[in-house]
Amino acid sequence: MIPTMEWHESGVRMLDQRKLPLCVEWFTCRGYKDVIKAIRKMVIRGAPAIGVAAAMGMAMAAGRIRTRSHDEFMKHLRAIAREMVLARPTAVNLQWAVERMLRVAESAPGRTVAEQRTVLREEAQKILEEDIQINQRIGEHGQELLPEACTVLTHCNAGSLATAGYGTALGVIRAAHQKGKRVEVIADETRPWLQGLRLTAFELMEEGIPVSVIVDSAAGSLMRRGRIDLVITGADRVASNGDVANKIGTYPLAVLARTHGIPFYVAAPLSTIDPALKTGEEIPVEERAPEEILKMGRREMGPPGVRAINPAFDITPGEYVTALITEKGLAGPPYREGIRRLRESRSG
Repeated sequence: MIPTMEWHESGVRMLDQRKLPLCVEWFTCRGYKDVIKAIRKMVIRGAPAIGVAAAMGMAMAAGRIRTRSHDEFMKHLRAIAREMVLARPTAVNLQWAVERMLRVAESAPGRTVAEQRTVLREEAQKILEEDIQINQRIGEHGQELLPEACTVLTHCNAGSLATAGYGTALGVIRAAHQKGKRVEVIADETRPWLQGLRLTAFELMEEGIPVSVIVDSAAGSLMRRGRIDLVITGADRVASNGDVANKIGTYPLAVLARTHGIPFYVAAPLSTIDPALKTGEEIPVEERAPEEILKMGRREMGPPGVRAINPAFDITPGEYVTALITEKGLAGPPYREGIRRLRESRSG
């Protein structure tokens, strides 16, 4: 598996995904503000990976809070948590990880500040290790849905680089490949950051899994010609009714899959499901800088003064999703009941 992030001396090293696949460079975070910068600037991306990074950032921040008072320590930690959750608004794993770190810190007010720092560092490491194990279970459940020979379309990057390791959508593909299934992958290029071309293709080629890249607008044509058997994507947030927020361009793929009678699967950990949201209409959709569309590197690609609209995500209604693939198994429609059952299974 390609490493995404790791502890390094007094900080955290993250594989700078903006530079892949042309070069492998590490971005070193020496404080929690560096983690926030890394998340905002797309050094690290993918909902599970962002959650793990946030937990590590919280642990680093705890190590630099200079007080012996538990109350003062918690006051500073809560303020840092508020900063952290604003780094990117759509991926719920970020909020989930930060809230988990706060709960751990609040669970034993009798601890010394030094003990709190140790416990939070251990919790962040636990979140990282759990994420890899969760992704492996997602892969095991999901691979059962894949025929012995098939062509899978995926969008954006939901592999090792989007998680602590192994991947969600690519974890399903990886698990099927390891079972000896003959899986070929078609990856959307995924404008404007080209995660499919740069990251998904890179990961799959490293694994020896056959992959071809297409422009985002070619998917419907290939479906119509019978070149695609199923679609698997990841998710950044899932509402309680099964509506899915994922990288912009996911929704039209789901519509096309429905039109052509092709299964559309979403692979995501239970931490990506937000039970507080009744529908996807409540999911905040991040709008990013128009320059991401208008420029290629530093080169202007459009006429001077042209405007651009750059939503980073879209919402796919649950009715277009054939099944959610989680570490506890599959959920199908009606999603409210299926998601409730899986969440109860997690807590039981």
